[in-house]
Amino acid sequence: MKIKSLLAAAALASVTSLATSHAQAEDLTLCWAAWDPANALVELSKDYEAKSGNKMHFEFVPWPNFADRMLNELNSGGKLCDLMIGDSQWIGGAAESGHYVKLNDFFDANGIKMGDFVPATVTGYSEWPKHTPNYWALPAFGDVVGWTYRKDWFARPELQAEFKTKYNRDLAPPTTFAELKDIAEFFQNRTIDGKTVYGASIYTERGSEGITMGAMDVLYSFGFKYDNPDKPYDMKGFVNSPGAVAGLEYYKELYKFTPPGSSNGYMGEGIDAYKSGQVALQMNFAFTWPGFEADANVGHGKTGYLVNPAGPNGEKFAQLGGQGISVVSYSTKQKEALDYIKWFAQPDVQAKWWKAGGYSCLRAVVEDPGFASSQPYAQAFLDSMAIVKDFWAEPSYATLLQDTQKRFHDYVVAGKGTAQEALDGLVEDWTKTFKDDGKI
Repeated sequence: MKIKSLLAAAALASVTSLATSHAQAEDLTLCWAAWDPANALVELSKDYEAKSGNKMHFEFVPWPNFADRMLNELNSGGKLCDLMIGDSQWIGGAAESGHYVKLNDFFDANGIKMGDFVPATVTGYSEWPKHTPNYWALPAFGDVVGWTYRKDWFARPELQAEFKTKYNRDLAPPTTFAELKDIAEFFQNRTIDGKTVYGASIYTERGSEGITMGAMDVLYSFGFKYDNPDKPYDMKGFVNSPGAVAGLEYYKELYKFTPPGSSNGYMGEGIDAYKSGQVALQMNFAFTWPGFEADANVGHGKTGYLVNPAGPNGEKFAQLGGQGISVVSYSTKQKEALDYIKWFAQPDVQAKWWKAGGYSCLRAVVEDPGFASSQPYAQAFLDSMAIVKDFWAEPSYATLLQDTQKRFHDYVVAGKGTAQEALDGLVEDWTKTFKDDGKI
C-alpha cells in the first residue's frame, strides 16, 4: 500500500515539465555497470542536467562484481541508487521484492507507450510477470550476443584458396554453426603476418554468468527450451532434449579452437583477444561493436558483424543482453528519478543515445529508414534483436544461474562427465529450486 501511494503521488507530480517541476536542484544517483555505454550516458545526461537543474551522479561497478554489489544494495533497502539500470534477469526478483517502483501509472500519465519500444526489449527488460502489462522499467539499452569476424583475413586470396580446397566452399561469413566451427578450426594455430592466431573467442567464465550466456547462445538454436511451452516449469525433455545435448557438445568442441588460457573468459577477455589480433571469430554482446569499429587495429572495414548462425535444423536464436532503467523504491527522490526517465524516453534523446554509442530500444529510432545504414553493425543489431531469448528472470534467478554456471563449466572446460549428464543434472537442480519456491 505504501508503494502504491508513492506511485500515485509520483505520477501526478511528473505531469509537469522538466523545466518547471523542481523547486530546487536535486542530486540524483544512477547505478549501472562500468563499461563504454555508461560513459556515453554520462555525456548524454548533461542535457538532462541543463534542462532540469538537477545534478546527476553515477555509481558504475565492473561487470564481474555488478550483480553482487547492486543486488546487495537492493536487498538491504539501500538508498545509494535513485535510478538503477539493472540486468534483465533481475526484473522478477526486483518486482516481487518491492525493490523497483511499478511504472504503469507514470507511463500512462506521461504518454509513454510500451508499444513504441522493440517488443523483445519490453518483454525482456520491463515486464513481470512476463507477457503481462506490468512494467517495472523502461527499456534502456538493447543488447544481444552476436559475432565479429576478421573481414580482412577472410579476403586474403591464399586463405580463400586453401579453405576452398579443404572444405569445398568459399571462406565466407558463417550462416550455420557447422560452418562457424569449420572456420574456427581452419584458423586455429595458423600464422598470419608472422603471428600465431586462433579460431574463436567464446564465453567460458565461471564466476558470474559468462559461460551460461555463451552456451545458451548456442543451445537455443539446437532446440533447447527452458520448459514445456504448454506447462510452466515442466523441464524434463526440454532442458535436456537431444538437441540441447548436441548443442552443449558442440560448445565443448568449439572450445578446442580458442586461444591458450581461455578457460575463464567473458566480455573483457573477448574484447582483448579480438583487438589484439588473436582470433578470427569472436562471440560477444553487441555493445562491443562501436569500439571495434573505431579501433585502429580491427576497425575501419577490417571487421564484419554477424547475427548468430543457425543450428542443425535451421532454427536461429540469440541470447538477449541489455537492461531497463528503473526507479528504486527506497529512493527519497522518486519524483526527480521519474522525471529523468521521462526525459530519457523522448525520441530526440533516444536518437542521440544511438549516435553516442547506446543501443536505443525505441522503434522510432531503430525503424527509421536510415538506421540500418547508419553504422556497419546496425543491420546485424536489428536482425539479432528479432531472434532473442533470455535466461530465467525468476526471483530465484541467481540460484538457477549458479547451478548452470557450474554444470556448463564442469563439462565444457573441466571435461567432467557428458553433456547429457550435465543437462540431466541441471534439470534436477532447477526442479529443486522451483519446488522450494512452491512453483511445482
